[in-house]
Amino acid sequence: MDIEAVDMIVPNDSNIIVGYSHFIKTVEDLNEIVHTSMPKCRYAIAFSEASGDRLIRYEGNDDELVNAAIENIKRISAGHTFVILLRDAYPINILNAVKSCQEVGGIFAATANSLKIIIYKGENGNGVLGVIDGMSPVGVESDDDKKKRRDLLRKIGYKQ
Repeated sequence: MDIEAVDMIVPNDSNIIVGYSHFIKTVEDLNEIVHTSMPKCRYAIAFSEASGDRLIRYEGNDDELVNAAIENIKRISAGHTFVILLRDAYPINILNAVKSCQEVGGIFAATANSLKIIIYKGENGNGVLGVIDGMSPVGVESDDDKKKRRDLLRKIGYKQ
């Protein structure tokens, strides 16, 4: 049994969503979700087929993000996983739509932090066991920290 932590490429000023699904239709449906939800965002999607041709399927409108998404899927190398990279947008803008996509079984991570995917390397392929998203906490928020958090959410428009 071989378990490995694989670093994901999260280009500057971008966010990553990693999940799993079950059908070749995934890449087109996720592309439609991203494009119609946020027409001006830069993005890329890569999806790893688990059977048939077993190709990496991809869509996107930003070459840097497309190349990074494909490289991330190569690093994970687990069937039916997908990576979405976003620039000029955030996962919160599409996460519910992605989770509601018929083919999507679940989400492993949605972040702008450094990200490691924990994989099990099997005889026929890899499987995702979990993620390491960012770093461990170093304390508990104070009342002042709570105020700053609440003020920030209102400043950036996510709370009224």
